[in-house]
Amino acid sequence: MMMHMTAAATVPAHKFQFQGRCPSFRFRCQSSSIKLPSTTDSTRLHLNNLNHLLEKQNPLHVPATQHHHKSQHNESSMDNNKKGRSFLENLIWPEMKAADEMSPGHLHRLQRLLSMTAEYSPRNVIGNRWMEYHGSNDWKGMLDPLDENLRREVIRYGEFVQAAYHAFHSDPGMSQTEPPKKTQHVALSDSSYRVTKSLYATSSIGLPKWVDDVAPDLGWMTQRSSWIGYVAVCEDRREIARMGRRDIVISLRGTSTCLEWAENVRAQLIDIPENDSKAQAQAQAQAQGKPKVECGFLSLYKTRGAHVPSLSESVVEEVKRLMDVYKGEKLSITVTGHSLGATLALLVADEISTCTQDVPPVAVFSFGGPRVGNKAFGNRITTKNVKVLRIVNSQDVITRVPGIFVSEELEQKIKNSKVGNMVDMLEQNTPLGYSHVGAELRVDTKMSPYLKPDADMACCHDLEAYLHLVDGFMASNCPFRSNAKRSLARLMQDQSSNVKKLYISKAKGLTLNFKKQGSMSMPSCLPSPS
Repeated sequence: MMMHMTAAATVPAHKFQFQGRCPSFRFRCQSSSIKLPSTTDSTRLHLNNLNHLLEKQNPLHVPATQHHHKSQHNESSMDNNKKGRSFLENLIWPEMKAADEMSPGHLHRLQRLLSMTAEYSPRNVIGNRWMEYHGSNDWKGMLDPLDENLRREVIRYGEFVQAAYHAFHSDPGMSQTEPPKKTQHVALSDSSYRVTKSLYATSSIGLPKWVDDVAPDLGWMTQRSSWIGYVAVCEDRREIARMGRRDIVISLRGTSTCLEWAENVRAQLIDIPENDSKAQAQAQAQAQGKPKVECGFLSLYKTRGAHVPSLSESVVEEVKRLMDVYKGEKLSITVTGHSLGATLALLVADEISTCTQDVPPVAVFSFGGPRVGNKAFGNRITTKNVKVLRIVNSQDVITRVPGIFVSEELEQKIKNSKVGNMVDMLEQNTPLGYSHVGAELRVDTKMSPYLKPDADMACCHDLEAYLHLVDGFMASNCPFRSNAKRSLARLMQDQSSNVKKLYISKAKGLTLNFKKQGSMSMPSCLPSPS
């Protein structure tokens, strides 16, 4: 029995395949023991003895000289991440080796992930459970560990937002003196959807005319109205059958112009216009307080442009039209956005959920979204049965503003303490009493083996970094999954300063080989390691 288990322990780590739920076993992060599948008492005893035996070999010798002390300190720093892991755990999930010692298996994996060819996790048929994946049960039991089908759906909706960013930056300018002459071209990664409507957001504030005179080529940065996103509908019969319904997507990009930034910092809470019946609104106000949202976000949502309707008007009109076109079909409405787009997504979902009778199920998938309103606004969203899934990076400071700038974990601890009731009262009666709403999928930059643990604020808020982290996330107590599918090419291009030098160095070598073979063309902006 002992010889059999010893042989099994030497199987290379890259041969193991782990799924999102880690159903077979779990490791304790702060312990040296392993929880294994239920076996006989004899097997457990042998494994326990083997683990102790392996850990007792090569005991740490404390040198007397200063040189040896320095060497020991360096080794201790290198092994800091292995703290609390047993010998067998390190066999199964070894740390990445130094650059000069990267194994052929790791090099092959890096080469695959650098490919520009899109490789996705399988799209399984979710038709009989589509309402669960759309949040009917608030995604309970699907987030930690992360359901593999939900992972793919989250990334898919994130790519709709990437398409909105790309469409805007490819043609950001917009005439402020006449209506748009054409619908903005959007290159969707999902060809089963068709864009049906362009959406515009308008700021209620303006910059002095001399700003445009100083920098006429950057007029799009100071324009009051800008293209903010689009509405798309699934038209592919096979995809409709796979999803179990026809999906309508509303996709909204993040902050890109000066006036959008100016609106972002108008952080005072103001009353949100009521679109419910008067009786319902009064009852809710008495029970929960008045719903309020950030002034700047509401301005961008409700303000009309000189030649374009407000975002609010455009979305409601298009949703009603599509509901009429596909009347009698099973429909869903999914609103997705990043950063500013995540805040506008909540305002959109709040309004369209009651814009007419028999509105299809509405869900929000938001990435890196700041707080939008007070607790009463969150309760209003919940009462309307709008389902919200917030994808949050623990290192992303944007998700902690506006409002009291503390981590959500600390904020929750304070609310659960003796002064919790006082905090709730302050939230309801202060200009910065903001609160998040919905379920949360929390990822962390430090979980990625490719990104630096001290990556800068821009990287931690970057949408591609978010999708990279979601693609590798299995569970909060599991490492980055070894069979992640998402290409690293775009991440290395956009965030090269935040990718570990080991991978930048190897990627540069692999890129040269790729170019020689004519297989692909990696971005030429990958820097040399310093």
